[in-house]
Amino acid sequence: MDGQVTVKTLKDVVIRFSGDSGDGMQLTGTIFSDLSAMLGNTISTFPDFPAEIRAPQGTLSGVSGYQVHIGSESVRAPGDSADVLVAMNPAALKVNKKHLKRESVIIIDNDSFGAGDLKKAEFSTDDPFTELGLTTQQVIAAPITSMVKDGLKEFGLDNKSAVRCKNMFALGLICWLFDRPLEHAEEFLDRKFGKKPDLRNANIKALHDGFNFGANTHASTTVYRVENQQPKPGRYLDINGNKATAYGLIAAAERAGLELFLGSYPITPATDILHELAKHKALGVKTVQAEDEIAGICTAIGASFAGDLAVTTTSGPGLALKGEAMGLSVIAEIPLVIVDVQRAGPSTGMPTKSEQTDLMQALYGRNGESPMPVIAATTPSDCFYSAYWAAKIALEHMTPVILLTDSFIANGSSAWRIPQMHDLPEIKQHTVDLRPETDKRWRPYERNSETQVRYWAKPGMEGYEHRLGGLEKDYRTSAISTDADNHELMVRTRAEKVAKIADKIPQLEVEGDLDAELLIVGWGGTYGHLYETMQEMRAVGHKIALAHFAFINPLPSNAEEVLRRYKRVVIAEQNTGQFASYLRGLLPGFCPLQYNRITGQPFTVAELTEAFTKIIEQ
Repeated sequence: MDGQVTVKTLKDVVIRFSGDSGDGMQLTGTIFSDLSAMLGNTISTFPDFPAEIRAPQGTLSGVSGYQVHIGSESVRAPGDSADVLVAMNPAALKVNKKHLKRESVIIIDNDSFGAGDLKKAEFSTDDPFTELGLTTQQVIAAPITSMVKDGLKEFGLDNKSAVRCKNMFALGLICWLFDRPLEHAEEFLDRKFGKKPDLRNANIKALHDGFNFGANTHASTTVYRVENQQPKPGRYLDINGNKATAYGLIAAAERAGLELFLGSYPITPATDILHELAKHKALGVKTVQAEDEIAGICTAIGASFAGDLAVTTTSGPGLALKGEAMGLSVIAEIPLVIVDVQRAGPSTGMPTKSEQTDLMQALYGRNGESPMPVIAATTPSDCFYSAYWAAKIALEHMTPVILLTDSFIANGSSAWRIPQMHDLPEIKQHTVDLRPETDKRWRPYERNSETQVRYWAKPGMEGYEHRLGGLEKDYRTSAISTDADNHELMVRTRAEKVAKIADKIPQLEVEGDLDAELLIVGWGGTYGHLYETMQEMRAVGHKIALAHFAFINPLPSNAEEVLRRYKRVVIAEQNTGQFASYLRGLLPGFCPLQYNRITGQPFTVAELTEAFTKIIEQ
């Protein structure tokens, strides 16, 4: 393409990298996201993994994607539609057609668009763009595979290893298109392949070849620049939700003066928490990869009894298997954090897709009356603070706590300002040291009379030898009891203990217009999409507010007042209405509207805006 290249400044842009699972699109997107965050952009990402493991190469079911939304101002969601699509094969083009804006840019690997490739992607003609109706987009077609193979001959790599570098060529081309320096990408490749100099040098060469291809051929008449914001001073990290969860647990253990124990069985999409924590033995972290879900939580219960901050991680199917042991932790009244990274169900369902369908299981999925605090993280970076709060509540109130995240925020990332340890809330273990002075002999279920929290005695403390178990205990003596009245007293005491936590958690905040004509209510990982929807609707003159819940059980103490303040309330969630049903049960006469979708994909701002506008106009 000849002619002068112009530079266009953008407020924000959405880029989607897509190809086969083996094309390295997740890595490419991650590097570009990290690079953008380092340059001062705000980011929100959405890794979109195929549900089918090892699908045939070049087929529709094997397409993997990574979407990143970068902006000069606050970015809360990964974007509805892409301004730029990198499609490494026809299947990626076809699957992502629905994610493209009308005037978007499409970059393709021309070498992967042969007749056989088109057939695998179920095209019926040799012109995929016309067949898909993609007539208004700018197409940058580059023979990426052949150029990479030719450019890397000097390194003596086998054909497979050379071709695997083509994602770096695509990254270089994107860096040219968005006026990005390559130094940060080079540093990443240096760290990743430092012990394999040939691979390191080959990937860096492919990166520069892609950049130079764009610059030398004027692949586009316009290159783009997203202005950087001036962030609050501090150290920043592009972090995904699973890593943030791990860091939050480590920070809580450090703040509480305890060692951290994780008992876990690998399950998508929670396994990366186990992987991350296993790296930090030097920080007093102990990890056990158990033989099954039940063993995972039972080892954690044992570690809690022994005096550690104990955690178990899982997803929906694993949470079901942990049910009996969760009941044990309730009746034993021991501190335990249970992390459920929700995925599409039921049963195995769609392991790589995201939903909010475990809420009722978290609230009620145990036998007997077994109340348990439930917290839901709202963004990838909020996973740090939610994990910290889950540990704080568990240790201070001697109770198991369920932390709900989901696949979207667990795998997605955002820029996170690393906090100072002294800025985090204090964590006070509710140990026997806090027991009032008395001549009476200590009993395992002796409680604080105001909070109903029992005192924690750890093995090895002289005079505090004891045992706990799953049988009901006498309120006064802590001995095993089958007395009917005592059982009711203990059931109500455990429930009261959890309910009183409402006095210790932050109040529910309302964002937007105080005189809103519609209050949007959400919980957990939908925050970014709901916030951007609110802002878009306010920008066109609607009076809108958002109340987003992170603390589910108990609710914040002002929740009822907030919800009854507005004439029209709509609850948006990625299930059939679990939170709406929960609130109706707690608040007699509360009749919210609902917006529900269960597709395994995040909400889009466009669909939410359309639905909420219709509600206002009714």
